[in-house]
Amino acid sequence: MQPEVRFVRTYFVATLLICGCIVVQSFDAVSASASPVPVRYREGLLHGFLVLSTMDGAHIAEGDLIQVPHGNQITSRLIYHFKDGSLQDETVVFAQRGNFRLVSYHLIQKGPAFQHATEITIAPSSGQVTIQYTDDDGKEKTANEHLKLPPDLANGMVLTLLKNLAPDAPPMEVSMLVATPKPRLVKLAIRNAGKDPFSLAGAGREALHYAIKVEIGGIAGLVAPWLGKQPADSHVWILGGESPTFVKSETLSYMGGP
Repeated sequence: MQPEVRFVRTYFVATLLICGCIVVQSFDAVSASASPVPVRYREGLLHGFLVLSTMDGAHIAEGDLIQVPHGNQITSRLIYHFKDGSLQDETVVFAQRGNFRLVSYHLIQKGPAFQHATEITIAPSSGQVTIQYTDDDGKEKTANEHLKLPPDLANGMVLTLLKNLAPDAPPMEVSMLVATPKPRLVKLAIRNAGKDPFSLAGAGREALHYAIKVEIGGIAGLVAPWLGKQPADSHVWILGGESPTFVKSETLSYMGGP
């Protein structure tokens, strides 16, 4: 019998199978402060194929990561099609001139794999954030807010930013907007957790392991651990070298999951 996949008490594991071309160019070293991440490696044309699994190894979705460059901007679309019919469709446009900067963001999550159907649209230049979601009673609701968004906003860009961190970079923070279901800004505290071995076609390799902690902030952040609302840490593995690439991640499927 197939297990019910709602990600209420588990992580999912995303693994990259095949990647396309990456244009590599060196820039200045990465700053460790909570500020936009400098570009060390420019992104380019890419088509990656991914597999999404539960922590016990059950494959529950397949995905495509497609990146297309337009001048100094990249349009990146990540789509997961779940076996239960659920869909996650994320499109991000970011600039990569000097520092990485979010230009626009759009996310759709729907189906039984997610606690609520959600659609998020972010326009950083204007600060306009729109979140459409269904509540616990199945009613459709919309939250429109105008926010002062920080320049280090990293929605849809975390893997790209990690590929641009120097291996010896100190801990750093970036911002992320999440739906709770209303928009909320949180911090992602990123630290290098060392190197972990993995194998490819029987050959041993090492990947840089990054641990990512969600810092909610404010009174909500203080009481979150006591209420069991503090999100578990995420983990991402990056193969370093002249052309860093994503290997694997372990993370929750939506904000609010234990």
